Amino acid sequence: MLNKLSSFFLTLLVFFFSLLPVNASIDYGKQTLIGEDFSELDLKGSTFYLTNLQDADLSGSDLEGASLFGAKLLNTNLSNANLTNATLDSAVFEGTNLRNAVLEDAFAFNARFKDVNIKGSDFTNVIIRGEDLNYLCSIAEGVNPTTKRNTLDSLDCN
Repeated sequence: MLNKLSSFFLTLLVFFFSLLPVNASIDYGKQTLIGEDFSELDLKGSTFYLTNLQDADLSGSDLEGASLFGAKLLNTNLSNANLTNATLDSAVFEGTNLRNAVLEDAFAFNARFKDVNIKGSDFTNVIIRGEDLNYLCSIAEGVNPTTKRNTLDSLDCN
């Protein structure tokens, strides 16, 4: 009887753990993850604090609420990523692909943007410095396929 009961609880425990997202809320802080493939993953709430993600692929990933504070995102693919409520402060977006990304309510005040692809991105309520906002407004185009918002309008460009 004890073996059957133990087996039942073990099976129940394995079942509940199988329902948990595998990569959610992981701490990747202060790591060098050059060229790593994180595409199409559930990375909600994960931390990439001061992480080098040069040439990494995070396309299609759910990074809602993630922290990319001070992350190096040189030539990083964030196309179709969900960055809603993400912390992007002090991150370096250089050569970064943000095509069709959703950045709604993200905090990016001290982030640096250079040579980025933002076609179809949604920047609704994103806090961005004036000089970077001017740059993004100069290259903004397209409509986000998920939120149906115009990139130029979501940046509140005048």
